[in-house]
Amino acid sequence: MPEFGLLGRSLRHSFSQTYFSQKFHNLELADHHYELFELATMDELPGLLARHPDLRGLNVTIPYKEQVWPFLNEVAPSAARVGAVNVIEFRADGQLIGHNTDYLGFRESLRNFLPEAKLPEMRALILGSGGASKAVEVALRDLNIGYWVVSRNALGAGLTYEELTPRLLQDHPLIINTTPLGTTPNVEECPPIPYPYLTAQHYLYDLIYNPTETEFMKRGAALGAQTKNGFEMLCLQAEAAWQIWNR
Repeated sequence: MPEFGLLGRSLRHSFSQTYFSQKFHNLELADHHYELFELATMDELPGLLARHPDLRGLNVTIPYKEQVWPFLNEVAPSAARVGAVNVIEFRADGQLIGHNTDYLGFRESLRNFLPEAKLPEMRALILGSGGASKAVEVALRDLNIGYWVVSRNALGAGLTYEELTPRLLQDHPLIINTTPLGTTPNVEECPPIPYPYLTAQHYLYDLIYNPTETEFMKRGAALGAQTKNGFEMLCLQAEAAWQIWNR
């Protein structure tokens, strides 16, 4: 019975199991199953693999997209570019190969969000500097969109939230939240940006998809900004993962 699953620390609000269970139903793959695997640390992974010999593929989420690397036999170019793994391929010879489909999902979803005419002049602020942020950076580079990474702590080539000025927000109409702030159940949270300076010229993209409209998105929409959540990105990256597991 082919088994697939998601690795993470807290997975109560993940949509991946629902997504793939529905996919298996639609494809009439009654013997396929998708499970949620909550691990306290990545050191539990070898034991998990031993207990589930029918595993054929895994997704990886916060906080293990980087911590999973030492447990892999190889890292594909997609993951090497990003510096994070969100898909594990199980090869017939037992080799575990790390991939990244997050950046593909985000890149194509962003293309669907932004007017094509605005792409050449677009500049972005990426909120957060974790594994998801790295995928967004690669996607923006593919699209030739300049950006700054914004985080709570000073980065060598980034900005802190305290350094965000009205002029910076004006010059960077695309703002992407890659942090977990605002995820269910903590829906009142949001990244600490100067929201009063947002305008109808801004595009706010939140990688969060639960809830469907985050506080970050609500505050932007109230000032006329265009907003989008991460559900389409989730679907696109999941389809890319399915292709990897079945080639």
